[in-house]
Amino acid sequence: MTDSIDSFLDQWSAAEQAGDTERLDALLAGDFAGIGPLGFTLPRRAWLARHRSGDLRYDSFTLAEVQTRVYGQAAVITARNNTRGSYQGHPVPEATRATLVVGSGADDWQLAAIHLSFIAGTAGAPPLPGVAASQTHQQV
Repeated sequence: MTDSIDSFLDQWSAAEQAGDTERLDALLAGDFAGIGPLGFTLPRRAWLARHRSGDLRYDSFTLAEVQTRVYGQAAVITARNNTRGSYQGHPVPEATRATLVVGSGADDWQLAAIHLSFIAGTAGAPPLPGVAASQTHQQV
């Protein structure tokens, strides 16, 4: 079962990197919710709109350190999301922790939710309290 989840994650990552809203439309659950690293929530329509408008562009988008736990027809995945890109011309964080919730429907897996969190000390993350920015990047 984890092989099919790995395949799903590869498809989703490729669609995100390419801004392929047609493919993402099929991969996201109807009630999908995306939580950004600053705590904002994007419903499915807004998640797709970032790509449709061209505001969000990725040069690279990968998942690493993937750990999958399956619970019946659902799975919880934790991973490191490594990206290079921009949103409205501003760089996006280069690394976030991601928690993804996927569910298996009649045909295949769909992404029900994702929650992203900054990884302290990585490019694009806020500085650690009390630590100079130049020291922060050396700690990662």
